[in-house]
Amino acid sequence: MFNTMTLTKIVGGVCGTFLIFLLGNWAATSIYAMDATGHDGEHVQAYVIATGEDDAVEEEVVEVSFDELLASADPAKGEKVFGKCKACHKVDGSNGTGPHLDGVFGRELASVGDFSYSDAMASHGGAWTPELLNAYLESPKDEIPGNKMSFAGLKKIEDRANIVAYLQSISG
Repeated sequence: MFNTMTLTKIVGGVCGTFLIFLLGNWAATSIYAMDATGHDGEHVQAYVIATGEDDAVEEEVVEVSFDELLASADPAKGEKVFGKCKACHKVDGSNGTGPHLDGVFGRELASVGDFSYSDAMASHGGAWTPELLNAYLESPKDEIPGNKMSFAGLKKIEDRANIVAYLQSISG
C-alpha cells in the first residue's frame, strides 16, 4: 500500500505547492512593487498622506499693530462680533447684566451710576480707550483681575478691532 511511487507523489505535491507560492509571491511583488526608486536610484514618493503634522516651512508672521487694524476695521463686522456681547451689554443706554456700552470711549471705568461694579473694576481707575478696550477684550480676567465679567475674551485681534470700531461708530 505504501510504496515509493506514493512517496514521490507526496513530495512532488509539496514541492509543487511551494513553487506555486513562490511564483505567486514573485508576480505580486512585481505588480505591486513598493520599491520607490526612480531613475539613477532617486527615491520617488507616489503620493503624500497628510498626517496633521506640519513639517512645512513656517510662514513669516507680520505683526500688525492694533492701531493699524483699527484704522482699517469694519464696524459692520464689529456689529456681528458684538452679538457675543449682547447677552450682557446693551448700546441703548440701559444696563443689562453688564453696563451699557454706548458712549464708552473717554468714559471713566466703573462710572455708570446705576450699575454695581466689582471692587477690582471700581479701584482700577482710568478711562476707556480703544487700546484699553482691546486689552480688556482679549482677556478680561488678566487685564483687570477680580472683575465680575465672566467672558473668556476674544482671541482674534481682528475681531477686537472690528468691535472697537463698531462701538466708536455708535458712540458718535
